[in-house]
Amino acid sequence: MSTALLDTITIPEDLRRLPENQLRQVADELRTETISAVSVTGGHLGAGLGVVELTVALHYVFDTPRDRLIWDVGHQAYPHKILTGRRDRIRTLRQAGGLSGFTKRAESEYDPFGAAHTSTSISAGLGMAVARDLDGKKNNVIAVIGDGAMSAGMAYEAMNNAGAMHSRLIVILNDNDMSIAPPTGAMSSYLARLVSGGTYLSIREAAKQLARKLPKFFYEKAQRAEEYARGFWTGGTMFEELGFYYVGPIDGHNLDHLLPILKNVRDSETGPILVHVVTQKGKGYAPAEAAADKYHGVVTFDVVTGAQAKPKANAPSYTKVFGESLIKQAHEDDKIVAITAAMPTGTGVDLFGKEFPARTFDVGIAEQHAVTFAAGMATEGYKPFCAIYSTFLQRAYDQVVHDVSLQNLPVRFAIDRAGLVGADGPTHAGSFDIAYLGTLPNMVVMAAADEAELVHMVATAAAYDDGPIAFRYPRGEGVGIDLPEKGEPLAIGKGRIVRQGSRIAILSLGTRLAEALKAAEELEARGLSTTVADARFAKPLDEDMILKLVREHEVLITLEEGCIGGFGSFVLQLLSDKGALDRGTLKVRSMVLPDTYQDHDKPERLYADASLDSAGIVKKVFEALGQEEIREVRA
Repeated sequence: MSTALLDTITIPEDLRRLPENQLRQVADELRTETISAVSVTGGHLGAGLGVVELTVALHYVFDTPRDRLIWDVGHQAYPHKILTGRRDRIRTLRQAGGLSGFTKRAESEYDPFGAAHTSTSISAGLGMAVARDLDGKKNNVIAVIGDGAMSAGMAYEAMNNAGAMHSRLIVILNDNDMSIAPPTGAMSSYLARLVSGGTYLSIREAAKQLARKLPKFFYEKAQRAEEYARGFWTGGTMFEELGFYYVGPIDGHNLDHLLPILKNVRDSETGPILVHVVTQKGKGYAPAEAAADKYHGVVTFDVVTGAQAKPKANAPSYTKVFGESLIKQAHEDDKIVAITAAMPTGTGVDLFGKEFPARTFDVGIAEQHAVTFAAGMATEGYKPFCAIYSTFLQRAYDQVVHDVSLQNLPVRFAIDRAGLVGADGPTHAGSFDIAYLGTLPNMVVMAAADEAELVHMVATAAAYDDGPIAFRYPRGEGVGIDLPEKGEPLAIGKGRIVRQGSRIAILSLGTRLAEALKAAEELEARGLSTTVADARFAKPLDEDMILKLVREHEVLITLEEGCIGGFGSFVLQLLSDKGALDRGTLKVRSMVLPDTYQDHDKPERLYADASLDSAGIVKKVFEALGQEEIREVRA
C-alpha cells in the first residue's frame, strides 16, 4: 500500500519538496479528499474537482504565498484550501465558525484577495502587480478566472487596462465548457510549450525590434502576419488584441503539459500573459461527470452513489413560487419576458424558460447589461421581469438609477435571496436592497411576508406600468400557507393589519411577519395587547395605516430583514415630517440587521444573533417600555 502523500503536505512548501513524478498521486489524493469533505458539508464541488491538477501545478511551480494566487469567485478553491494549511478544518466548510466557502483574506495568507462575486480577479491582480512594480519587487501575480466569469464586462475592462500598461501579470483562463480531443490536445500543448518558451519569446522580441526599423507599412503587415499565424493555431487573437500574450489551449488535467508551460510563463519577462487551460467540471467523480450541472452546488451526499441528502420540503421554495406565478401571468400577457444574469435555476427563470423559451433571456454574468437590456425592452412596451439576487443587483446600481429610475421605465425587479442566506455568508446576504432601492425616486419596493403574498406581488408587478417596481423574497422554503389559484394586484402603497391589539404595534416588512406574530402571542400572554401589521410596501409607505398605529399604540416597533437606512428609517422620516414624534408618550424602535457583516451560519441562528426573532422582538418591546423582561406583566 502506497504512502498517502497528502498526509505529508501541510503547506505548499511541502508540496514543492516532492519530485514531479509524485504529483499525479498528490492530485488523485487531493481529489478524493475534496469529494470526502464536501460530502460532509455540502458546497461547491464540480468546479473544484475540475481544477485539482491545476491547483497542484500552480502551487508547485509558483512560490505562494509570496507569489500572489487569486481565485475568481472562489467556487473552485476547496483543493487550494486543503493544500494551504486548512486541511484539518476542511470539514467545517460553510459551517458556523468554520471555513468560508470562498477565499477570504482573514482566513489565510494564501488568500490574497477575498472573492465570492465573479470576475474580480484580473482587476485585483493588476492592482497587486502594479503595486509590486512600484515597490520594485519581482514576485508573480496569478489570477485564475473561470470561463463563465469571462462573460462579465469587468474582466475585459481589467484586461484592456492590463494590456495597455504592459504590467507583468499572469491570467489563467480555466475553460471548463469545451473539450480537447487527445491528438488536438497534444498538438496544442506542444505549440503552447513552444510559444511560451524563452527561445521563442526572445526571437519574437528580436523580430519585433527588426520589424520596427522597417517602413510603417511593412511593419504593420509583419506584425499582423505573426499575430494571425499564432492565432490560427491557438485561437488567441482576441486576447492579443487586448494586449495579452496568449498561450494555449492546453489540457488542464495533464501535469506533463501544465508544469513546463507554467514554468515558462513564470520565468518570462514579458507583459501580461493569458494561459488558456481546458478542464472538465466534476472531473474524476462519476456522479458529478454524469450530472447536467456537474454537481456545481450540492448538499451533503453519499460518496459511493452520489445521492444527495435533500430533505423533504414542507412548503415550496419562494423561488419556485415566483417562477410558477410568473408563468401564469405570462399566459395572460404576451408582453411579459424574463431576464436573468447566469442564474436561471437560482432565480426560477428556468421554469419560465421551459414554458416560454423565446421570452426568456439569460445574458450571462452581466448584471449591468441585464438591467439596461430590460430598460430597453421596457421602452418598446414589453414587461421585463429582471430576476437577480439582491447581492448581485448591487453590481448594477448605476444602471438601476440612470437607465431605469431616472427614465421611470417599468422594469420589474424580482429580488431573490433577500435577507440572510446562511452558508454562503455575507458575500451573498441580501442586506442592502431595501435601502438602496428605497432611496430612488419613482421606485416601488415591496417585500413578501409569505409565499401567498409573493404570488400577489408578481401579479402586482405585472399590472404596474407607471414606473419601476421591485419585490423581494428570501432563499428557501415558504411558511406552508395555501397558495391562491391566481394572484391579485395589490393596492400600491397599502399594508394590512394581520392582528389587532391596543398597546403595542409591530410593523413588519417581509418574512419576519411569522416571528412578529409569535412575539405578539407571547406579549399577549404577558398582558400586553399587541397589533401586528404587514407593511407590504417599503415605498411608498402606507402613511394612513402607520399614523393610525402611532396614534392608537404606546409602542411602535418596525421590523425588517435589511440594513440600517431602510424601511425603519423611511418610517421614522415619515413620523418626523408629520410631527408624530412630538408626542411625548410615543416610543418608536427600529429592528434591523446589525451594522456588521455576519459570518456564515444557519439562517435561523443568524436571525437570532441579530435579535430579529420572536425573543428579540419581545425583548425590544420591554426595552421600549423601560421595563425588565419578566414572565408576566399586568396591563
